[in-house]
Amino acid sequence: MPDVLTLREAAAWLRLSERSLYALARQRRVPAAQLGGKWLFPRALLERWLAAQADPPGVEHRAAPLPILAGSHDPLLDWAARQSGCGLALRGGGSLDGLEALVRGEAMVAALHLLDPDSGTFNEPAVRAALAGRGTVGLVWAWREQGLIVPPGNPLNLATVADLARPGLRVIGRQRRAGSHALLLHLLAEAELRLDQLGFLPEPAMAEDEVAAAVAEGRAEAGFGIRAAAASRGLGFVPLLKERFDLVMDRRDYFEAPLQALLAFTRSPAFAARAARMGGYDVMPTGSIAFSL
Repeated sequence: MPDVLTLREAAAWLRLSERSLYALARQRRVPAAQLGGKWLFPRALLERWLAAQADPPGVEHRAAPLPILAGSHDPLLDWAARQSGCGLALRGGGSLDGLEALVRGEAMVAALHLLDPDSGTFNEPAVRAALAGRGTVGLVWAWREQGLIVPPGNPLNLATVADLARPGLRVIGRQRRAGSHALLLHLLAEAELRLDQLGFLPEPAMAEDEVAAAVAEGRAEAGFGIRAAAASRGLGFVPLLKERFDLVMDRRDYFEAPLQALLAFTRSPAFAARAARMGGYDVMPTGSIAFSL
C-alpha cells in the first residue's frame, strides 16, 4: 500500500464506507489532510490511530514511545536485536528499571524476568500492578536456566544456593534493580538465609556477562546467573531453576515495525541455531503470548 491513501483506499482498508470516513475526517477525528479539495490519509498515522482505538475504555491516548528496549540483560536478545536490524536501541538497568521505563513511556518494550513469590508465576503480577488497565501484552522471549556460575570443574563442589553462604566464599552479585537479584533473594529466603550472610564483592555486576567475567577472572568463586553466560566463558554451571523471560509492551506497539522485525527474525534457522549454541535456552515458545492485560 502507498504511504498516503486516498479516501477510497483508506475507507477500504478500514472497512468503512467512504461517507463514514469522510465524516470522521471533517470532524478531525481521524488523521487526514485536505489538499486540492481531496482528503488524503497518511497510512502510518492511520495505523497508529486505529491501534489507539483498541485501547481499553478510559485509557488516555499516549504518544508513541521511542524504539527502545529497556530492562533486563539477555545475551540472546542482545544478539537478535542487532542481527535482525529491528532498530530497537538497548537500554539496560534491570527488570525493575525496564518496567518503570515502560510505565513512563520512555521505552517501547520492557525485558523482564520477575518472579512473584506468592503465585510462583513470572512477570504478569508485576506488570498488572504497574500497568493496570493500560492494555499490555507479554510475549515469551525464552525460558532460561538460572543457577550458580562457577569455575571449570566446580572445584568447590557447590550444589545449592545455600552453598553461597560458605565462610570466605567470594560471590559476585547483581544490582538491586535486576530480576536476578530478586530471584536470588527468593531462593535465599526459601533456604532461610539472609543476603548479608553472603560474601559479595563490593561492586555488583550490571549484566549477565559481567557475572561470568568475574568468575572467569578469579575475582569471585561463584555468581548467580544463566547457563548461557557460563558457557560463553567455558565455566561450570549448577542449574537451580528455569525462569520465563518476557518482552512486555502496550498492545498497539506489538504491531509496530521494530517488534515485528525482531519477532520475524526469531523464526529463522539462524536464531534457533544461535540459541542452541549458547545453551540454557528453550525457544520453542518464543513469540507466543504469555499474558494480555
